[in-house]
Formats: sequence, C-alpha cells, structure tokens
Amino acid sequence: MHGYSADKQAYLTRLRRIEGQIRGLQRMVEEDAYCIDILTQVSAATRALQAVALGLLEDHIGHCVAEAVSSGGPQAEEKVKEASAAIARLVRS
Repeated sequence: MHGYSADKQAYLTRLRRIEGQIRGLQRMVEEDAYCIDILTQVSAATRALQAVALGLLEDHIGHCVAEAVSSGGPQAEEKVKEASAAIARLVRS
C-alpha cells in the first residue's frame, strides 16, 4: 500500500483538473492568445503540479519513510535517501 492510497481519488481529481488546464493552454496557443495570458496559465498549471508533488511527498514521508524507519535496517536508510533525492528534484524544478 502506498502513502497516497487514502487520498487517491483527491489526487486523481486534481490531476484531471490539471489535464484540463493543459488542454486549455493548447487551445490558447491554437487560437493565438496573448503571450502573457498563456504564461499566466502555464504558471497556474505549474503551481498545481507542484501542489500535487508536495502532497505526494508528504504522504510518502508520513507513510513509506516512517514505516521503514520504524522497522529499521538498511531499508530505512534507503527510503530516507530516496525521499531526499525526490526533494532535491522538486527544489531544482
């Protein structure tokens, strides 16, 4: 079971909303919308994806990492490194 399982439907709903935003962006480009308006919508979609990513990260740390740490052993260290790498990727993006 993954850390996000309890919130799976909420994540799917958010991702479908983001998918709609992306389709809207495509439509804006097809219709030659004003550059700044497109950039504003890109920014909104980016923030929405970041919110999903942060939620998934929080769920991962709260469930997967916490469970591994409480069990101890090499898996605990692996999960902490995995979470750290994910955080680094999010910070760079």
